[in-house]
Amino acid sequence: MTAHLIRENISSLYQQIAAQLRAEIHQGQFEPTGKLPSEAALCARFGVSRVTVRLALGRLEEEGAVERKQGKGTYAAGKQLRHGLDHLRSFHESLLMQGLKAEMRLLSRDIVAAPADTASVMGDEQGRCLQVQRLHLVDGTPLAVGRSYLPARLGVLTWERIEKQPAYALLLELTGQAVARADLAIKVGHADAALALALAVAEGAPLLLMERSSYFADGTCCDKSQFYIRPERYEFVIKTSFEPGA
Repeated sequence: MTAHLIRENISSLYQQIAAQLRAEIHQGQFEPTGKLPSEAALCARFGVSRVTVRLALGRLEEEGAVERKQGKGTYAAGKQLRHGLDHLRSFHESLLMQGLKAEMRLLSRDIVAAPADTASVMGDEQGRCLQVQRLHLVDGTPLAVGRSYLPARLGVLTWERIEKQPAYALLLELTGQAVARADLAIKVGHADAALALALAVAEGAPLLLMERSSYFADGTCCDKSQFYIRPERYEFVIKTSFEPGA
């Protein structure tokens, strides 16, 4: 639906559009990610040229109301995708819990040598396990590449099932055991040629690196994963409480 504007001159038009978008941002209409419609969609909505839309977005950016990311779009300032570290969830589930349009695309599935410290519990008789690499996307935009080493018995799963289900769900389905705990480490990584291509970033670009080791209740390691994450709109958070005298 085209918004009603007083069409006096271009200055008036872009200022009116900026005011309308500013009000909608304050009302939370672009939650949960804060992403505004594309320039083309705004042109259609307001019945104006791309130049006018860009002037309006430029005004909002000058005010600090929005952030414009090359190749990603325009976002309400400060809106971040968040991964809470105080709850045990898969990477994909943490995105879904925020109401995001998240999807996974399987890049590869191979039987490889199990990591040395898990070969005896995750590997087959040859010490091999299943390595899975998946691309995580939000609103169709690449966000992260996950590389997981899983028990060899999961190698019976089809490409389609691995693509559609998070690792924790696959483990529960095939073993009957739920993941009970995970150790996480957050580091700084960089995009090699393959990661740069998958994530649409420059080779050598800085990435967030989350390393995860997951365990069943009996202490058996069932997952070793690394997630290489574009850092522009992603953050890790943890809630703490104050204990007097601690």
